[in-house]
Amino acid sequence: MVSRRMLLRLAASFTIAGATWRSSMSSAQEPTHRVYLPSVTGGTAPEATPEPPPAEEGLLLNSATGSSEQAINWFAARSNLYTRYDITTIVGAYQRIGDEVGIDWFLALAQCAHETGSLTSWWCDRPRRNPAGLGVTGRNVAGSPDQPPGLYWAWRDGRWWEGISFAAWDSFAVRAHLGRLLAYALPAGAGTPPQQDAINYALGLRPLPSSFRGVARTIIDLNGRWAVPGSTYGQSIINLAARMRSG
Repeated sequence: MVSRRMLLRLAASFTIAGATWRSSMSSAQEPTHRVYLPSVTGGTAPEATPEPPPAEEGLLLNSATGSSEQAINWFAARSNLYTRYDITTIVGAYQRIGDEVGIDWFLALAQCAHETGSLTSWWCDRPRRNPAGLGVTGRNVAGSPDQPPGLYWAWRDGRWWEGISFAAWDSFAVRAHLGRLLAYALPAGAGTPPQQDAINYALGLRPLPSSFRGVARTIIDLNGRWAVPGSTYGQSIINLAARMRSG
């Protein structure tokens, strides 16, 4: 007969044997190799793509930055000297010649608006048709209306005033204006044949100092050059062009 003590010893033996078997089975099922991933302890975050710089404003050698309709509407609402038909002809000349010589003719029209009070000034009226103060110096002398003191003078109120008058806007006044802008934008001898023709015409009317050739990428570069002192001359024209575009 098996005693109670013997039964307890047998139970303990079976418990230890079972535990040993489970342990050996668990070890047998473990993988024989392990894959270790490198730990990431730092690193540089990818750089953000920088914002592109804003487009340079007031470039002279540029496609038009506004439309002919915007320019026509601007002048027609303000000029008491020219009809809408006249203004359409003037703007059309700027567009045609400007596209031919590769200049921002809309910006040139904004300069014309700045210089002439949007086609309301005495100098831009017929028979002078001066679009941008070309040759206008403020000099004046007394005299008689039939005896001008020089080639480019205009009679007013008993005095001669220095400045260029043009027989027509199309091909004369407009070409002279755009040609002078090109002379500021391009070094001597540079430019396409149409650009050089316009420059030669403009400088044949009024020479430009050689130190001013090619100095103006933008209309802001005309500060103190086209008009004196004119320290904010170009900025005023850029602002006016923006108003012309917005109506």
